[in-house]
Amino acid sequence: MATPSKAPGARDPSAGTLYLVPTPIGNPRDITLRAIDVLSQVDVVGSEDTRHTQRLLKSLGIEVRLLSYHDHNEDTRSRQLVASLLAGMDVALVSDAGTPLVNDPGYRIVTAAITAGVRVCPLPGANAPVTALVGSGLPSSHFYYGGFLPRKGAARRAALASLRMNQATLVFFEAPHRILATLADLLTVLGDRQAALGRNLSKDDEEFLRGPLSTLHSGLAAAEVVRGQFTVVVAGADEASADETRTLADQLIRAMVKHGGTGRFVRDVVRDVSGLPRNWIYEQVQLAEQRSVGGGPGSRSTETD
Repeated sequence: MATPSKAPGARDPSAGTLYLVPTPIGNPRDITLRAIDVLSQVDVVGSEDTRHTQRLLKSLGIEVRLLSYHDHNEDTRSRQLVASLLAGMDVALVSDAGTPLVNDPGYRIVTAAITAGVRVCPLPGANAPVTALVGSGLPSSHFYYGGFLPRKGAARRAALASLRMNQATLVFFEAPHRILATLADLLTVLGDRQAALGRNLSKDDEEFLRGPLSTLHSGLAAAEVVRGQFTVVVAGADEASADETRTLADQLIRAMVKHGGTGRFVRDVVRDVSGLPRNWIYEQVQLAEQRSVGGGPGSRSTETD
C-alpha cells in the first residue's frame, strides 16, 4: 500500500525551525537575550543587508553563515532556505532594523515554510510602529499601520482619503525629504487632527513632536534642514465626524440612485468622496435601489459587480 503524501502545511518533524528575529531599530542594546541565543545557535541567517548584519553579529561575538535575503532575490532565496530547513537546518531571518516582515522582506519564506510543514517561530522585540504609537499620547487600543504612503502626491492623497473615516489611530513611516509634503496632505485630507512624530526612535537623539498636524507642519517647515527617520502617528476619526459623514453619504447615495446612477458608479463615487468602508456603502446602495424600484429614474439602477 502506498504511503499517503503529507498534507500541505502538516508539520514535518525532521525539518528545522525558521526563526523571525527582531533587531534593534536604533539603540544596539535593544537586542533581546533570546535573539542572541537564537542567532548564536542557528545554522544560517537570512539578512536584508549582510554587511549591516555582520556588524551587529560581530558586536555580539557571533559567527554564523549569512545569506542575503532582500526584495530582489526573495523568490529564489526563499526556495533555497526552505530546502535547508527541510534538510533539518535551523534558519533565522533578520531585517536591517526592527521586526522582519513589518515593512521588510520575509512574507514569501514564511508562507513557503508553513506550506512545507516547517515550524515558524517569531520572536518579540523592537518594532518602530508600536514604539511610536505607545509614545505618541494617542489612543493605542485600536490602530492601523500603513507603512510608507505612496510617494506621489495624488496617490498619497487618494490613500489617505480611503482612511478618512477610520476611527483607529493611524501609523505610517516617512522619509525626511517627504515628511513636509506628507504632513500637508494629512492636514488637507484628514483635517487638523492631533498627531505625533517619532524621530530616530531609540537613538540618542530620539525626539517626539506632538500636537495638531498644522503645528507639526509649521514647526518642521521652519527648520533649515529636516533630518531623521519619522514614524507618523495620527488620531483616527471621531465618532461624531463618522456619523455626520455617514448621514451625508446616505443622502448622496439616495439622490444619485434617484437620478439614475448605476450601482457601481454610485459606490465608486461615494467611496472616493467619503472614505467610508466599502461594505457599508454597498449595503446603503442596495437599500436605496430597493426603495427606488418602481419609483422613477432610480428603478434602472440594478447593476451589480
